[in-house]
Amino acid sequence: MNACMTPHRIFLLVVFAMYCVSSIDWSQEPREKVSRIWSSEPPADTPFIQSREITGLAFTGRYANYGAADTWYPTWAGNGNLYSPWTDGKVNGVEAASWKGPKATTGYVTILGDDPLHLSLVDAASYPDDPTPCGGRYPSGSLIYKGIWYYGTYCLYQTPGKNLNWDILGPFVGFRYSSDYGKTWHGTTHTPAHPLFSESAQIGGKIKMGVPHFVDFGRNMQNSPDGKAYLVAQGSSDAIAPAREPDLSWITANQVYLARVKPSIRNMDRAGAYEFFGGYNLKGQAIWTKDFRRIQPLLTWKGRMGNVAVTYDAPLKKYLMAVTDGGNTVSKFNTFILESSYLTGPWALVTYMRNFGEQGYFVNFPSKFISADGRTAWLSYSANFTNSYLHTGYKSDPVGGGYCWTLQEALVEARK
Repeated sequence: MNACMTPHRIFLLVVFAMYCVSSIDWSQEPREKVSRIWSSEPPADTPFIQSREITGLAFTGRYANYGAADTWYPTWAGNGNLYSPWTDGKVNGVEAASWKGPKATTGYVTILGDDPLHLSLVDAASYPDDPTPCGGRYPSGSLIYKGIWYYGTYCLYQTPGKNLNWDILGPFVGFRYSSDYGKTWHGTTHTPAHPLFSESAQIGGKIKMGVPHFVDFGRNMQNSPDGKAYLVAQGSSDAIAPAREPDLSWITANQVYLARVKPSIRNMDRAGAYEFFGGYNLKGQAIWTKDFRRIQPLLTWKGRMGNVAVTYDAPLKKYLMAVTDGGNTVSKFNTFILESSYLTGPWALVTYMRNFGEQGYFVNFPSKFISADGRTAWLSYSANFTNSYLHTGYKSDPVGGGYCWTLQEALVEARK
């Protein structure tokens, strides 16, 4: 996530990223089948109870790296393939750079194979995405359903004079779509100045549907409870005073929001087709509203929330939410995992992993790589982007992370 880069810094980033290439030679097979349970160290102000059903994550030491870019959120199509956005780097010699102002581009690729250690990335390409009046435009919600690929983008602003990483979150713009798996695209009808959810495109404006990601319901959304696509997003309401600087960025937030839509070419890029989580009624049931002004946060943790993704672990009948608290956007990051039987909660804490990565981000569990019993999954993330231009020297922890697409095998510690 390298938004404010000079050409010299980009050169350093590319050199660093060359260590993460799409090659099975970078897979790691441990000599012993010994797993490492990541110690959970939640802050004292955590608002979540500890889960009694899923008690933690253990990493086996098996991993694989692909590409030399970040922002990987694979979607599992009906044809069995994965398709993912990516940006700010190179994949198979193709470059995408989301931070280049009017010349910004976002990448996309097809992922072939069923073994996380032996995947093939093909058909890498990039798409122009003008962020004006913002400074950068980045990938977010990506979904393939019934052969149609919906690809969303959001915007960021740079704060002048700050040694941070584009610490002001701009609006989610909208969705372009492809009916031929990315060979051709139809652009969104919206612009950064007139985004899908009509949130402020002014610097410093509060955003609720920020950096949204589709809930991963499995192949062709087969496990959606009602046939609808759901989006989780990071944000902050006007009622919450800033708890840190930056208050709301690509990796920091105070709240999580939730929306849903019946996926179709007509609906996906039309605000009137969406419903938004609006809190609970007196019986504790979720309220859904078409009035965006009535949207309410699903979760709030002042100064601790950030980028968010949710996957349904079908064998366990549990939703797994991964949230990354990005500190000041260039520090070490903390990632925590929550679980729930229902998207609207209640949510319980599985583990709070301090300094995961040590600077791990864009964390998610691709549903294609969840085992038949639901107890083995592969954590998808990128890490340590500031090592190349701020010389931060963050470690790869667990071993295997880097500025690339990392898949890290994890054991879900679930009670029988």
